[in-house]
Amino acid sequence: MSRDPADLAPGLYVVATPIGAARDITLRALDILRDADMLLAEDTRRARKLLEIHGIPLGGRPLLPYHDHNGAQQRPRILTALGEGKRVAQVSDAGTPLVADPGYALVRAAIDAGHPVYSAPGASAVLAALAVAGLPSDRFLFAGFLPPTDSARRKVLRELGEVPATLVFFETGRRLLPSLRCLVSELGGEREAAVCRELTKKFEETVRGTLDDLVEAFGEREARGEIVLLVDRRRGGPASEDVGEMLDEALKEMTVKDAARQVAEETGLPRRDVYQMALERKGKS
Repeated sequence: MSRDPADLAPGLYVVATPIGAARDITLRALDILRDADMLLAEDTRRARKLLEIHGIPLGGRPLLPYHDHNGAQQRPRILTALGEGKRVAQVSDAGTPLVADPGYALVRAAIDAGHPVYSAPGASAVLAALAVAGLPSDRFLFAGFLPPTDSARRKVLRELGEVPATLVFFETGRRLLPSLRCLVSELGGEREAAVCRELTKKFEETVRGTLDDLVEAFGEREARGEIVLLVDRRRGGPASEDVGEMLDEALKEMTVKDAARQVAEETGLPRRDVYQMALERKGKS
């Protein structure tokens, strides 16, 4: 069935592109890249290569560089195009734009100007890493890149250390080992973690273990490529007496299920364990 380019409504399209394997792109993303009136790319050379791989002609359409350094200069032209009813598609170098990539300011400006903004979801290094890390995925916090200096890294990790969720960071090969050592120092070497490297590419690798294990593993070799670093939430949690008191208080106004969910979220403990404790305390009351 043929497709009419006019089917693509005016507006800004945030389009996810592959993080490695070129075929990890959706059919809808290809339609948008084929039919958009204007294309925005963090790196226009990469965007041209992606279009060539999938047989999409650029024709006479503008392909503009859009990144953190020129965003303020480019946004007026883009907003003018949107005001004229154009279809504008934005891609980053890889993955989903706005996730540790430029685009937030443009999306915010388009919304403030009353233009439609659409998502064309697809590849994401964050979700790909969560899928293979073997760490809890029921709750996670993406924290972008850790700061480059040791003191700034420590400050961030002290703020995140007690978050009851799997922590997800992007990291570079050169900075991976210093970051792992800092994580051991601030969060403890016994925490489970994973280093996911070059996801979906030829030399894809996932190394799992405690933070101490990972420091040892990457202390002996250089990590290369694009890296996602994941760290499990703190285990152990508060003393059982404290959890019991929290449950007793919650059970005064909530069902067993709701009380267990709230206390599990607050302590980072497995919900099934807290639920069992709540049942026992409810039965004794």
